[in-house]
Amino acid sequence: MTDTGELRGRVDARLEHNTRGDGVSKVLRTVAAGAVAALALAGCAESERDPQSTDEGTEDTGGRDTFIFAASSDPASLDPAFANDGESFRVARQIFEGLVGTEPGTADPAPLLAESWEVSEDGLTYEFALKEGVTFHDGTPFDAEAVCFNFERWNNFTGVLQSESLSYYWQKVNGGFASSDVESLDGTGKYESCDAVDESTAVINLKSPLPEFISALSLPSFSMQSPTALQEYGADDVGGDESAPVLPAYATEHPTGTGPFMFDSWTRGQEVTLTANPDYWGEQGQVQRIVFPVIGDPTARRQALQAGDIDGFDLVGPADVVALEDAGFQIVNREPFNVLYLGMNQANPALQDLRVRQAIAHAINKDALVAQTLPEGTEVATNFVPPSVAGWSEDVTTYDYDPERARQLLAEAGAEGMTIDFNYPTNVSRPYMPTPEQVFQSIAADLEEVGITINPVPEPWSPDYLDRMQGTPDHGLHLLGWTGDYNDTYNFIGVFFGSPSNEWGFDDPELFQMIGDARYQTSVEDQTAAYEAANEAIMERLPGVPLAHPVPSLAFAPGVGNYPASPVQDEVYNVVTLDD
Repeated sequence: MTDTGELRGRVDARLEHNTRGDGVSKVLRTVAAGAVAALALAGCAESERDPQSTDEGTEDTGGRDTFIFAASSDPASLDPAFANDGESFRVARQIFEGLVGTEPGTADPAPLLAESWEVSEDGLTYEFALKEGVTFHDGTPFDAEAVCFNFERWNNFTGVLQSESLSYYWQKVNGGFASSDVESLDGTGKYESCDAVDESTAVINLKSPLPEFISALSLPSFSMQSPTALQEYGADDVGGDESAPVLPAYATEHPTGTGPFMFDSWTRGQEVTLTANPDYWGEQGQVQRIVFPVIGDPTARRQALQAGDIDGFDLVGPADVVALEDAGFQIVNREPFNVLYLGMNQANPALQDLRVRQAIAHAINKDALVAQTLPEGTEVATNFVPPSVAGWSEDVTTYDYDPERARQLLAEAGAEGMTIDFNYPTNVSRPYMPTPEQVFQSIAADLEEVGITINPVPEPWSPDYLDRMQGTPDHGLHLLGWTGDYNDTYNFIGVFFGSPSNEWGFDDPELFQMIGDARYQTSVEDQTAAYEAANEAIMERLPGVPLAHPVPSLAFAPGVGNYPASPVQDEVYNVVTLDD
């Protein structure tokens, strides 16, 4: 837990610190005022922070210009190609930009560094018309050569760089690498080549169609990064192994993009600081400095907001929403575009019998779980996709709360009195799970009630939890979730169940084929029907229990305005306004 007085001292010291000239920048985006979820201005937050003078080349707004937004944990990596967690992406969206962004307030793709694109009739060639006059934070030109450098980098990852805990999204979206010791990844990717036709035209060639390619490019993992900085700071010199990778200097000290903010510093366990990019190609707003203090405990984040030490925070605990609103703070809800689930790793012998997994599903009182631990408005989940996504099926097998049926199934499987490890994260809040310990306690109590002995395995989110869940088979039951990256069913069930993975521990070629076939349907109607069938097959096999689709809440001081709430968290702070 971070003491607010200590935090205040760090922030005040940071405000007096001169901006380093060798920092790295973050994303600025022009957003139409009516298209984003604006926060009402309702008075002035009490704050002792003095207005800052602006850096040379930026507009003097006449007010304070530092936005302090509390993070729930350290980012896993400042190189977005090696990240798949929300805190890394929150920082990355400020520093980096991709060819494709999203329409404000939606999950739909929109031009960003690519002003437009054309797709060939066979779906194999994508020609991107690039924005001109853009430079990376280190002065390197953004052009077609830089685009091709990035694509070739991702496709040519080798060794530990190919692990799920690092190149997660390239592997899940593209399907493989140019070469790999893993047969399923060796030369199996969709990507074939990139051609720099001229400075402002890049052509991406695919081996086979990838219908969600444009939407997927809005992911921070596919952000454009400076080829100069990537090479100078050894971006691919990752040490360790897939369970404990050791990141190079680029990913911890020198992230270099084209966005509205640049990297200043990262003190692990304390804060990340960014400064405005004076040469940004787009709109340069009021915010000239961003501080992300790390406050893992939800209560401590609330107290820091109430004390005036921060301007806002994400993942507000359900119990805090009403109290903060009553005290004059602003609550902003994102549209739920997520799923919280209980994973059941079939590499663990105790979970290989379908009857045991069915028993666990019947033992969980989802209604009570939602009422007791998740925000108001949260829906109980029956699919691994939210109802708003095409492919969600009302005909899936459901496992209603039935403790007696759970006991019967355990007896049939000869698993009465079984003991199982239950992994859950600590020192973190996630959009799909603001209070992990409470969720764990609720489910563990339900399982103990039907005769399952739970061995709690709590682990800090950063860096241990995700590396264990995705990088090793060493886990049993586990809590995790997913916030959709773009509006496509494959982004949920394909990421989870499209191929063998350490998280789920099973190999089901028939299911993998069903999901793959659905992904490449050219007709929207055929694709929706195919995804519905795949969701039904998933719930028959029951690799895990979808629990809920929580409503993520953010809280802000009264003086914060124009926060661009996004269902996919594509929230860039150049549009934020600050009143004293």
